Order: sequence, then structure tokens, then C-alpha cells
Amino acid sequence: MSLDLKREIVAQLVESSRFLRNYVDQRAKGRGTTRAQWVVLFRLRQQEGLSQVDLAEVLELQPISLVRLLDRLVEQALLERRPDPADRRANRLYLTAKGRHLVDDLDSLRDAIATDVLRGVPDDALQATLDTLVGIKNRVKQGAEDAPATGAPRTDIKVESGLRRGRMRR
Repeated sequence: MSLDLKREIVAQLVESSRFLRNYVDQRAKGRGTTRAQWVVLFRLRQQEGLSQVDLAEVLELQPISLVRLLDRLVEQALLERRPDPADRRANRLYLTAKGRHLVDDLDSLRDAIATDVLRGVPDDALQATLDTLVGIKNRVKQGAEDAPATGAPRTDIKVESGLRRGRMRR
């Protein structure tokens, strides 16, 4: 593959990512939420009871950035902080009934977005694209020099795909 083609692919990935984030932001706004709030709510549905520090780590956010976001979600009655019984300095995070309802509603939005943006793309192309993107993400996350040169995902990393903004975990 030529260097020009590689540069064009990287440029398209960056631009496509920006457009997709903006598209998701606009669609989430129509449901009274933001993409950032959406990510927190989805993660808490999967792992309710995380501490604020653990959630920041899982989402790869600075704790101070997450605190402001959590404050807004608490004000909207979408989640609640409960004292950690094992550590009185820490809080555990739980969805409220209203928060759980919103996350369930956002599932249909996530499905609609995936259907809209991937309309007409054959399943085999989707799978090849996913495999390639996972390989790229592995190399970026680990540093391009340290990762294998193939597009195949590493088997020792748990991969969560889709528009749910999953993160890789070792």
C-alpha cells in the first residue's frame, strides 16, 4: 500500500470520526442528553455500582472532567451517588429509574444511528472494517511501534464494538 493511500485512510478516519461524533451529538440532543452523558449511562448500566474513580478509569477520562458530568446527571435525577460501605471517602454510582428508562430509550437511538450510517454496506465489508478498525485502535492505544503490523485484533484483549463506545480492557 502506498504512503499516499495510508495518509488518505488516516485522514478519512479522523474526519469520519468527527462527523460521526457530531451526528451522534445531534441525535442525542433530540433525546435531551449528550453523547458524553450517554457514554456514562451505558457504562453504568453495564457496571452499576462503580466508584467515580473506577468509572473515570474505564472511560479513560480525567476524574475532574467526570465529576462535572456526574453532577449534571445527578441534578437531572438520572443517577445517584451512594456512599461506599467499604470506603467512606468514596461514592458508588447507580442509575435511577429515570436514568434506566433513558438508557433503554437510547438503545433504540443507537440502533437507528447504526442503521442510518451503515445502510447498504454488506455484512462482509462491515466485518472486515470492524477487524481493521480494531487493529488500528490496538496499535494507536499501545503505540504504533509496539503493536503487530497486521490488522487482526489481538486475542488477549477484550473487544467491545458498536456505537456503545466500549473500551478495550486488558
